[in-house]
Amino acid sequence: MPSAVPKQIPLPKWQRPEKTAVDLPWANIAIIDLSTFDQPGGKEKLAEDLRDAVHNTGFFSVIGTGFTEEEIQRQYDIAQAFYDLPLEERDRPGLRCDFGKGNYFGYRAANEKKIMGTDVLDNVESFNIPKFIPRYADEPFHPFFHQFKEEIEDFSRRSLDLAKKIFTLFSVMLELPEDFFSSRHEYSSPSEDHLRYMIYRPRTLEQDAKVEDTWSRAHTDFGSLTLLWSQNVAGLQLKNPQGEWKYVPPVDNGIICNVGDTLDFWSAGYLKSTTHRVVRPPPDQDHIHRLGIFYFVRPGDDVDIKPAPSPLLKRLGLVAENQEDAQPVRGLEYVRERVKNYHDHTDYANMKGKKFRVGNLVIEDEAA
Repeated sequence: MPSAVPKQIPLPKWQRPEKTAVDLPWANIAIIDLSTFDQPGGKEKLAEDLRDAVHNTGFFSVIGTGFTEEEIQRQYDIAQAFYDLPLEERDRPGLRCDFGKGNYFGYRAANEKKIMGTDVLDNVESFNIPKFIPRYADEPFHPFFHQFKEEIEDFSRRSLDLAKKIFTLFSVMLELPEDFFSSRHEYSSPSEDHLRYMIYRPRTLEQDAKVEDTWSRAHTDFGSLTLLWSQNVAGLQLKNPQGEWKYVPPVDNGIICNVGDTLDFWSAGYLKSTTHRVVRPPPDQDHIHRLGIFYFVRPGDDVDIKPAPSPLLKRLGLVAENQEDAQPVRGLEYVRERVKNYHDHTDYANMKGKKFRVGNLVIEDEAA
């Protein structure tokens, strides 16, 4: 059920762009209706519906989430109003992400880093808001957002509530206790979770041609699970098991989800952290400032990331009987090192084939 929030401060309405009329190679992703989650046998049925998607593509969409169209519209209104502020208002001193420390909370500016060794600049701008718990009271929180704090906090908390339902399905799938994954992602526990308002600024055809139309280079997500409230501007692509790039389709009233690195590690690769990227939108959308709302779920700071004691994974030979006793890597350690590796430099270079390693965890930095 929607949560009660105080009377809303009026804002201009964000206008959802029309879907593209261009015939694109769309990915076939599963749509999971969570409205049946609490029905008898509902979790088991949903876990089976989800199994093929997370085992093969790592991407799926959920509907029946409990978020109303009005609540989602309101978050887009807040995001759009923030990005309509003058740059000097958005980019206040002391609010930047501290990439040197692997800290992704705060403001990330666009047009400051070169792409793939060219003179073309990165075109993505974002503001990452951590959990609303005492641990993060001193993290960057833009003054503009203070007037909407209760609304944003409500949306943040309910985002993780939704993610925990999905974690339950993963636990059922792997024949683990239902709370195996959700208990490692408690809202009250410090973690690198964040709600993100993000926008891609259009570039010219000539600029994009220099960088192979890349708006966000190929990567896997650093944490456990990503939620993206569906928007209509095409550009997000996943790499399918055949090595083909396919566009992720918008789903009306849906949330696009994808598995991240830590769930891939926990499941010994059974849950796929799929390579994805963002490219220049098709011609009928390439002029649009592509606005997105995300919730990135990270493991608790002190949570061990090591293969789960799953009976299924053991039967499949993916996890040895004693493999869960391996030396762990903690959640905070992994995510902070991954953010530094990815962002603490001046040029988003071509990283194809390069590996990132923390302890015994290894991921390809950018897939070919």
